[in-house]
Amino acid sequence: MARGWCARGLIGPAVLLGTTALSACVGGSDTAGSRRVLPPMTEAPLIEGQPPAAGRDIPVAAGNGARIGTGSVKVALVVPLTGQGAAVGAAMRNAAELAYEDAQQPDLAILVEDDRGNPEGAREATDRALKGGAEIVLGPVFAANVQAAAGPARSAGKPIIAFSTDSSVASKGIYLLSFLPQPEVDRIVEQEVAGGRRSFAALIPETAYGNAVEAQFREAVTRRGARLAGVERYPAGTPGPAIQRLAEVVTGPRATADTLFIPETADGLPVVAAALTKAGFSPARVRPIGTAPWNEPALFALPALQGARFAAPDRTGFSGFSGRYQARFGATPPRVASLAYDAVMLTATLSRQYGSQRFAEPTLTSGSGFAGLDGTFRFRPEGLSDRALAVYEIRNNAATVVSPAPRVLGKPGL
Repeated sequence: MARGWCARGLIGPAVLLGTTALSACVGGSDTAGSRRVLPPMTEAPLIEGQPPAAGRDIPVAAGNGARIGTGSVKVALVVPLTGQGAAVGAAMRNAAELAYEDAQQPDLAILVEDDRGNPEGAREATDRALKGGAEIVLGPVFAANVQAAAGPARSAGKPIIAFSTDSSVASKGIYLLSFLPQPEVDRIVEQEVAGGRRSFAALIPETAYGNAVEAQFREAVTRRGARLAGVERYPAGTPGPAIQRLAEVVTGPRATADTLFIPETADGLPVVAAALTKAGFSPARVRPIGTAPWNEPALFALPALQGARFAAPDRTGFSGFSGRYQARFGATPPRVASLAYDAVMLTATLSRQYGSQRFAEPTLTSGSGFAGLDGTFRFRPEGLSDRALAVYEIRNNAATVVSPAPRVLGKPGL
C-alpha cells in the first residue's frame, strides 16, 4: 500500500492515488476566513505550441534502456531526455522515480525511453518499449510525438497516457493526462454564471492557445443560458484595435457585458492588461476571467486584473510534491512533472487492484475517476480528460481560492 494513503482508500468513488493526495482527506490548513490562500505557481503549465521552460539545473537521467523498478508489470515512460524539451523530460523521469518510491516499490518495471524530442524518436522509443513487454505507454509530451507513438501502440493494442495539451491528438486508447484548457474554460464560465453573471465578452489572441479555447468558450456560455455580448480576436502582442472594437461592450458606465474572458499566457497578459487600463476598462464593473496560465505572481499586481478570476488545479498537492522533489533531486520541478508522478501512481494503483484488466478501457475510463496530486481527474472514452478545478480570485498581489476544487467530478458531459 502506498505511504500516506487515505484510510478509506477512496474520495467518494474516485480511487486515491498518491502520497500527497492525503491532503484531500484531511483538508488544508492555510485559511483566510473560509477561503484558502495557496502559494502561487512558479511557472505556468506547459502550453502546446510554445517552447518548454528552460533548463532548471534538473539532474538528467540515463536514457534508453534505463529502468525504474524490477517488477513484473512493465510500463513505458516515453519522454525527451535529449533534444527539444530535455529538461522537462528529465524532470518527468525524476517524478516517475519519486512516484515509484512513494508507492513503496510496486510490482512495476518502468522502461524509460528517450524520444529525442521529435516524432521519429517517439515512434522508435514506443516501438522499442512495446517490444520489450510494456503494457501501457506514459508519454510522450508533445502533440506530434504523441501522434507518432500512436502507430506502434495501436498495432500492439496497448493504450497511451500522454502529456500533450493538444486535444486533437486524443482518441480511443490515446488518453491525455494533461492540463487541458477546455475544462478550465468550462469551470470558470460555470462559476461566473452560478454567481449571477449573464453577459460575456472575450478578447482572444490569434494563437494556437486562443484557437483551442474559443469554441469551448462560446459553447460553455451558450450551454449555461448566458449571452455572448461580443468576441474580438487580436494578433499576439497588439490587442489595442480589438479593445477599441469592443469598447462599448466592456468599457465605460454603459458596458453591456459583465464578464470579459481573456485566454492569454502569463507572458502576453501584461500587454493586454495595460491596453485595457489605457482604454478606461474597470475590472470592478466587468470582471476579467481566465485560465491556469494566469496563476503567475507577476500578474497579481496588474490594475486591470484586480478582482479577476481564473480556473486552475488546486495547488495543495503540487506544493507537497515540489518540496519532496527538491529534497530528493536538489531542484525545483516544472509544473508538468506532477503529470508523470500521477501517471506512474495510477499504473501502480491499477496493477494492485485490477489484475489482468488493469489497463483495459473500462478500467481507465471509470466515470468516478482518480484522485491525484492535482485533484480528481477522469479519462473519457474518446481520450480527453476531465479535472476537478479550483477558482481563484486575484486581489492585493495574491491569488485566493474562492471556490475549491470538488472532490468528486460531476457526470461526464455536464
